[in-house]
Amino acid sequence: MLQVTASSSLQSISNLYPFQICNNPIEPAQLHALSIKTATFNDPKISSRLISLYTHSKTHTLDDARQVFDQMHQPTLFSWNTLMKSYVENQRSQECVFMFVEFISLSGFTPDVFTLPCVIKGCGRLMAVKEGEQIHGLGLKLGFGSEVFVQSSLVSMYSKFNDIDSARKVFNGMSEKDLITWNTLLDGYVKCGEIRLAKELFDQMKERDVVTWTVMVDGLSKCGNVDDAKKLFGEMPKRNLPSWNAMINGYMKAGDYGSARSLFDQMEDKNIITWNSMIAGYECNTRFSEPLKLFLELLNLGCVPTHSTLVSTLSAISWLALLNKGRWVHSYMVKNGLELENVLGTSLIEMYCKCGCIESALKVFKVISKKKLGHWTAIIVGLGTHGQAKHALELFNEMLRVNIVPNGITFIGVLNACNHAGLVKDGKRYFDMMINEYKIEPTVEHYGCLVDILCRAGQLKEAKNVIEQMPMKPNKIIWMSLLSASRIYKNIEIGEYAAQHITKIDPKYIESYVLLSNLYAATGNWDKVSHVREMIKKTGVKKDPGCSLIEYNNEVHEFVVGDKSHPQTVEIYDKLSEIRDILKSVGHVADKSQVLLHIEGDDEKEAELESHSERLAIAFGLINLKPGIPIRVVKNLRVCNDCHSVTKHLSKVYNREIIVRDNSRYHHFKDGLCSCMDYW
Repeated sequence: MLQVTASSSLQSISNLYPFQICNNPIEPAQLHALSIKTATFNDPKISSRLISLYTHSKTHTLDDARQVFDQMHQPTLFSWNTLMKSYVENQRSQECVFMFVEFISLSGFTPDVFTLPCVIKGCGRLMAVKEGEQIHGLGLKLGFGSEVFVQSSLVSMYSKFNDIDSARKVFNGMSEKDLITWNTLLDGYVKCGEIRLAKELFDQMKERDVVTWTVMVDGLSKCGNVDDAKKLFGEMPKRNLPSWNAMINGYMKAGDYGSARSLFDQMEDKNIITWNSMIAGYECNTRFSEPLKLFLELLNLGCVPTHSTLVSTLSAISWLALLNKGRWVHSYMVKNGLELENVLGTSLIEMYCKCGCIESALKVFKVISKKKLGHWTAIIVGLGTHGQAKHALELFNEMLRVNIVPNGITFIGVLNACNHAGLVKDGKRYFDMMINEYKIEPTVEHYGCLVDILCRAGQLKEAKNVIEQMPMKPNKIIWMSLLSASRIYKNIEIGEYAAQHITKIDPKYIESYVLLSNLYAATGNWDKVSHVREMIKKTGVKKDPGCSLIEYNNEVHEFVVGDKSHPQTVEIYDKLSEIRDILKSVGHVADKSQVLLHIEGDDEKEAELESHSERLAIAFGLINLKPGIPIRVVKNLRVCNDCHSVTKHLSKVYNREIIVRDNSRYHHFKDGLCSCMDYW
């Protein structure tokens, strides 16, 4: 605690202000109060020193420093520079640039070699190209063109602007180049993808530090030159955490997970960034079982996961639909008091939606007090894909009432909701609203939603017109919507038109052949059915094997079509026999058109349908999950018509809710009905 009397002289108070005396967090405020009490605040030495104390204090904010600054009658150049530099260092670059404008117009001072570097740095962070160029020009005009700090800052700024030629020009004009400047230009080349030039610069460098080596390893890794990166990594005289992380990320990007894990295990000192690199790398490369394992290892070691760790882990859980694991992570977040008013809340909502538990997603959404656009969008998209269109649209309208401005992803959720509810007029209205009211340029995904809305309603000609008038090239998904609707509404002309375009995009996309064959079969064109079968044989196209996942006892059980490798195979096929008898008793007739054409006999076709992966998973669920517990299945392909019909029957006969996530949407089967209303 400071012991200074009100009678202290100006000189004695001034002597109290060196940084080292402020060990107590409240001392800057005490000194501030004392300067006012003793009428010494207006002395430039005192007020300037106060700004320095506030900007270096861990318990006070820059706003406190700014308040002192604004109270000064004549701020010193030192005060201006101190505050601008602090704004940049605290990620408030915009305020730094605004303050520089005030400085030029109001201060009466000329910028010095300490003023320009921090403002240039702020422009670089803000990607303020024009402003950065203007300040460069001002520096030249003031004669600072050869000052090393100014030049080094300019190299960094132009590198951030991806204007590597200007960065090199400034670099070449420098009479003195320190290692930081060399590294800055090297990093600029790497970030601009100029790896050859980066390597040339690297070879020219007489002095290198761990940053130099790491930048080069990272650059080579990101460009796919993993072998060169590995060689350079092996030559490094000294390594730090960023260099290990750079090499691990390189292996991950190349798909060499074994080498990445081996390198990870070699590290004696791992920090959370390293763990996050591994977890995010697996998640981005669809190795979804690995992030959860690493997350558990991390907790067992007593490390505290960051938001990035949890977001990547929740994303991996979402793709595998591991509801129990997701609930466990949610419990961990609650236990540790993690706030949901950020991306974590969005990730948690998405996780529950993708795990087929929309009720839990809604509960999470409701408890978030300060809802941001990401939270609203996640729940609207989730409700739409789960077939709860009315609720999705109600929340969208509520979002607008509380003045949250939607983005393009929000409108995809809204349009999908309209699609699943058959709300054609509303879908068109929201599409127009997106363009005219919110000035959002439609993407191919938005057009795909609109086309699907029209197709579902049987308005095939209008859907075809929309496709033909799109400002961008239609993708395979859009043409498949038109082909699928053509099969449902038995429109051969438009179906063939859609199939031709799909074939041009992807000649080996078997789903289009199957749908076209089913269209011909539904309309009795058996010659054309045979023709499509011959096309399939000639092209050698093979359908991806169906694969379904189901979680039980904290394990993921995987089934492929015709699978007989599971330990409970005998029980599963006994259950399938039981199901076959039940289906016959309720009058179900198998849709044999869903079977590919190399199988001839009806009995064989029925047996093939019975062994589809989702049926194996459902049979497993009926055997092992207690009555009343929903059966949740994730399938990699679109659910076929026959399996869809069968699952509706099973939900009623066994009085079980069955939730199936295929590659199109979520199907909630209950009491013999499906949330998709038989269109997907």
